Amino acid sequence: MSNPILNEKFSEQERVLQGEPMTVNGTVQITAFLGILLIAAAAFTWSRYTLGYTDQAVMLTGAGAIVGFITALIVAFFRTKFLVPVYAVCEGLFLGGISATFEASYPGIVSQAVAGTFAALFSMLILYRTNVIRCSDKFRSVIFIATASIAVIYLVDFIGHFFNFAVPMINTSTSFGIGFSVVVVVIAALNLIIDFDFIERGAQNMLPKDYEWYGAFGLMVTIVWLYLEILRLLAKLQDRR
Repeated sequence: MSNPILNEKFSEQERVLQGEPMTVNGTVQITAFLGILLIAAAAFTWSRYTLGYTDQAVMLTGAGAIVGFITALIVAFFRTKFLVPVYAVCEGLFLGGISATFEASYPGIVSQAVAGTFAALFSMLILYRTNVIRCSDKFRSVIFIATASIAVIYLVDFIGHFFNFAVPMINTSTSFGIGFSVVVVVIAALNLIIDFDFIERGAQNMLPKDYEWYGAFGLMVTIVWLYLEILRLLAKLQDRR
């Protein structure tokens, strides 16, 4: 979800005084590098499932989820760029396991989710570049509140499962459940606008080179979230058939 590094305010002290500044191209290159790491890790976990090493796959999926979450928090709050590749690998291990599980239940769903994720990514990029959607302070506030609300709902649902309680209908294939997933996918996609804006304004404000890693990290977090939500939505739609 939206990460605290992507702050809309840059102080004068953060601007680069010597050396190379942050650039959009540099951020794109790092994002591509992180994407390769993620895909490679995901392919490895997926292969464990297909080869029948289910126990290994489950272990890798769980470890990837836990370590990835902890790593993301450290990067977000302490700006530790060296952990960004670790996050990408962990998320790859996690996504590989989750994707293989969904694919086993809904053949073809992963390719559809990947296509949907890229479609949303490029659609948001076009809308941002053409100024159809402007990343104003009001826009950031609305998306932040919506994202935080979704996070709270998911947290309550997660904790509730330990007490035989779940947030009603959000995980079902009912019209409400599907509608909820559609809303979450839209909010996740709109978070991309904030990521794009951070990267562009960071380059304009000549932030230090390290911020390319943080911009790429924020973009990766949003893309992973978007992919998972599209996967959930597609699964719900197939359950309705």
